Amino acid sequence: MKLRMGAALAIFVLAICLPALAADISGQWTATFNTQVGEQHYVYTFKVDGEKLTGTAKSDDSTTEIQNGVVKGDDVSFVENRDYQGQKLVFTYVGKVSGDEIKFTRELTGFDKEVLVAKRVK
Repeated sequence: MKLRMGAALAIFVLAICLPALAADISGQWTATFNTQVGEQHYVYTFKVDGEKLTGTAKSDDSTTEIQNGVVKGDDVSFVENRDYQGQKLVFTYVGKVSGDEIKFTRELTGFDKEVLVAKRVK
């Protein structure tokens, strides 16, 4: 009986602590990368609450709110919705945190993918 109670308690504690294991990427990150429209310069400002990611993505010409942001362990994903000359552009980011870098794949819906590395601002 004590073994079952101990196992149940361990599972309960693990379930509570797992969200705390998400990478803490809160703060500012910068990235410079090439796209079909030229070199892009971004500043990402992230805020993590459990597994929820919020913040902004600021490029040379606009600032957008991050949508559908999730951090699970070292995996990060979010959506950047932009308006370019009246066209809605949806960029989906999927990345992996490694120390002070996040390697992202950024995909413009229906178009090319770009690989970029964001670095933590210290």
